[in-house]
Amino acid sequence: MVSPEPGDATPIVHPFTEIAPAGRLVFRPFRERAAVDREKIAGRPAFPGLLDRQARFIVATSIFLLIGYFALPALVGYRRDFMETRVGPVNIAYLCALSQFFMAWIVAALYVRAANIFDCDAKVILDDTHQHQKTNQQSAPQYPYDRVPDPH
Repeated sequence: MVSPEPGDATPIVHPFTEIAPAGRLVFRPFRERAAVDREKIAGRPAFPGLLDRQARFIVATSIFLLIGYFALPALVGYRRDFMETRVGPVNIAYLCALSQFFMAWIVAALYVRAANIFDCDAKVILDDTHQHQKTNQQSAPQYPYDRVPDPH
């Protein structure tokens, strides 16, 4: 652990708590190490495409969930005879209600899959931005504690 600078009243904290102030010579939090100008990220050619894909996914899954959730009360209200149809020991209304659990699990699994893809795409954009930033700035400041050690 690095000692605080003279006159620094901030307590020494573990690097994984992400409380250390910027500019102090301790392990810097990830959000400080990955700091890139937002305008530069938004200016990358792949960034609008990533936002469009995220928006399409969110809108499509939201519509799917809303239709699925509101179909049950609508069908019970307007097609009661159909929803009372027996399928084995239960009626169709119970099957529709149980299907909402499966629908939520399926959407959650699809979201995790899509989020992993979006994260990979975002990492490519960030790496490209960092590379572009390094080539444009020859005298970038060097931080000695950019890597956090393995806690084990």
